[in-house]
Amino acid sequence: MSSSPLSLRYKARNMVQECPQQRRSEKAIRVINVVVAVVGILLTLPLMFMVAVAIKMSSPGPIMFSQSRVGVDRRRDRGPKSKDQRRRKDWGGKLFTIYKFRTMRPDDGKASQVWATQDDPRITLIGKFLRATRLDELPQFFNVLLGDMNIVGPRPEQPDIFVNLGKELGWQYRDRQRVLPGITGLAQVKWRYDASIDDVRQKLKYDLFYIENMSLRLDAKILLQTIRTALSGGGR
Repeated sequence: MSSSPLSLRYKARNMVQECPQQRRSEKAIRVINVVVAVVGILLTLPLMFMVAVAIKMSSPGPIMFSQSRVGVDRRRDRGPKSKDQRRRKDWGGKLFTIYKFRTMRPDDGKASQVWATQDDPRITLIGKFLRATRLDELPQFFNVLLGDMNIVGPRPEQPDIFVNLGKELGWQYRDRQRVLPGITGLAQVKWRYDASIDDVRQKLKYDLFYIENMSLRLDAKILLQTIRTALSGGGR
């Protein structure tokens, strides 16, 4: 059975070897991300402490929230005998644990993976403020240090949701895993909160545009827009 043109295009794209100059550029970007994360942690430690106290005092449950997310797909950079090629299940990228300040009432851990809507009844009062100002994302500076994320990049999705969206949107959705996910991204500053598959489709366009045009200058613009959004309380 012959492969479709889109399938062949995707396989060919994965077989393209990165040039040394591109690898050096990615390493430089990575170093800058680590430096920014360290500075960010040092500057926001007092703020993170205050957020932690506010969460603890406002509702029962843990201060931190952790969840499995889909990260970068590094298999394209390795040979056919790589252990990563023999995953039990193909999630589209390496799974990692993301850290955030808790903004919802805790559950029993058995809830299915679903999107949190902007007016989700599970969100606490302090959680609404943290989401609007994006302060709930501050612990992800540590994800950057661990190598799971960059400051800027496509937002990482939950595994089950990622698989379903991959089936709905095709190989292009999986193609966003070519780079490390980010604390913030072009899609987050350009588009509203996810409420439908059409929102995801529009955000995907922004993610792919970012990947094809990655630069420190673009990262700086996205960071500045993120800060403006946080200060205005218009977080998505």
